[in-house]
Amino acid sequence: MSWTDWTTVAGDGLDNFQNIVYEKKHHLRLEGGVARISFNRPEKMNTLNPATIQEMFRAFYDANHDPAIGVIVAAGKGKHFGAGGDVEWERWGLREVFYNRYPHNRLMRISRKPVIAQVQGYCIGGHNHMVYCCDFTIAADNAIFGQAGPRVSSPADGAYVPYLTKVVGAKKARELWMLCRKYKASQALEMGLVNTVVPLDQLEAEVDQWCEELLSVSPGCLEVLKAAFDQEMDGYQECGIISAAMYPDWFDMPEGKEGGAAFVSKRKAEFWTIRRREAEMRQQLLAEYEAMQGRS
Repeated sequence: MSWTDWTTVAGDGLDNFQNIVYEKKHHLRLEGGVARISFNRPEKMNTLNPATIQEMFRAFYDANHDPAIGVIVAAGKGKHFGAGGDVEWERWGLREVFYNRYPHNRLMRISRKPVIAQVQGYCIGGHNHMVYCCDFTIAADNAIFGQAGPRVSSPADGAYVPYLTKVVGAKKARELWMLCRKYKASQALEMGLVNTVVPLDQLEAEVDQWCEELLSVSPGCLEVLKAAFDQEMDGYQECGIISAAMYPDWFDMPEGKEGGAAFVSKRKAEFWTIRRREAEMRQQLLAEYEAMQGRS
């Protein structure tokens, strides 16, 4: 046996973790340790809410300031890694996730320690772009990847959107984000979205192997290399800058509300019905303006 057992970290003294499970273990021969941060809302397919992100921040902060930890693993409890934001929330809740001070994908980037994503089942939306911002992604053969923003009228912009072009290329990145297709683990491997794919029952063992290799080299050099790779993102705008300028009231607009409402109601979203009504309203206003001009 090369590893100690996982030890659960309860919290920071204020309250225990409710939406994640935070654990640590150490390699018996190499002495360095691994921190694992797992989404723990399996009944909701590990969908994200502001409380989850705040707990993630606390766990990442602790792991990055623990000198005995050399690698951080991001995982999900249950059948799935995660299905993105919780669209069953009220719109203010989704807005809070969207404009959070420390978006979950940014936590991967500002982490000093290398981050490995351990993915099984669905990895959709916010979970997917968090995963491709990780340093490494190890996927089970049942993993499914994809984006969902336009499907549920959740506008995404900022650093993590164009960053995907660095991972899979510009054409494939636009396909992923704009068409909302789902991709099997084998397809994700082919396009470079993941590092390797293994059978589900070998997933944790494979992650352990990658952690062991990382712990066998200089942790300080790894921190420098990670910062060097992540430096290329510094020129990108942060999340919400573009959408806030184009649609400052997006989450209060009919189209902004429609995607989430359709998802919850399990019906097809009527985006173009909304656009048609807008066009008809514009035509009516234009006709009224022209009639008013004719009378003056």
